[in-house]
Amino acid sequence: MPEDDSSNPPERPERRSWLDRIGAMLSGEPSTREDLVELLRDTEQDGLIAADTLRMMEGAIAVSDLSVGDVMVPRSQMVALSAELPFMELLRQVVESGHSRFPVHGEDRDEILGILLAKDLLRGVVSEHGHPRIRELLRPAVLIPESKKLNVLLREFRQSRNHMAIVIDEYGGVAGLVTIEDVLEQIVGEIDDEHDEAEDVTTLIAAQADGQYVVDALTPIEDFNERFGADFDDDEYDTIGGLVTAAIGHLPDAGEELTLGRFGFRVARADARRLHALHVSVHGE
Repeated sequence: MPEDDSSNPPERPERRSWLDRIGAMLSGEPSTREDLVELLRDTEQDGLIAADTLRMMEGAIAVSDLSVGDVMVPRSQMVALSAELPFMELLRQVVESGHSRFPVHGEDRDEILGILLAKDLLRGVVSEHGHPRIRELLRPAVLIPESKKLNVLLREFRQSRNHMAIVIDEYGGVAGLVTIEDVLEQIVGEIDDEHDEAEDVTTLIAAQADGQYVVDALTPIEDFNERFGADFDDDEYDTIGGLVTAAIGHLPDAGEELTLGRFGFRVARADARRLHALHVSVHGE
């Protein structure tokens, strides 16, 4: 009489296939990052991991291919403070910006003296010894090149407990800044705060049904000029967001408007650190 195998049902073919591929990876057979990503996507399709988990794993893998220059806040969109400001004026700027950390510079904006934490400044406000000198409150600034890999920077952030680094270009000037949030966003996706508007900008320049355009603030001025037949100067600023920020005179809030020539700009998305997207209308179209 044949043995009854009903208590040991055969494995599902798709599960066996997945396990075979896991075994192949662990056996030391040649594999690539692309193979790993494909395998992770298969596990998501099999229901072994959630879609959000897959996106984070893909982001974590991609981080090693990105450098600081890919994610930094460019110099034109930085909120930096002058060490020469009167105490109350400096306090006002801190409160209005909503930041928690600020690069502080001397007379030359490339001369970074240190990082000011808002909580340190507030301690000075309530001090019984009067307002302290700003330079006395500064913490050391971490200077890094644009070429530093993000996975290396993330490890350094964790080890040093720093949350911000100043990015230096090849000439020793300030190119921008990067925070631990900028790095983490590459893994978990954009981290919105309560001031962010829910708007999905999937292309640098996207035409809208009402004849306006949604323009990513990091759109190069050269690309903007080519798309709209404009002639904005890109000698001082690289991006359309940097140009608009400079023209307004401060880091703008959502809803602020500006007209430059035949273009009307309205801030669509901005947070306490940078301008993200603009609504653009072209007069005469």
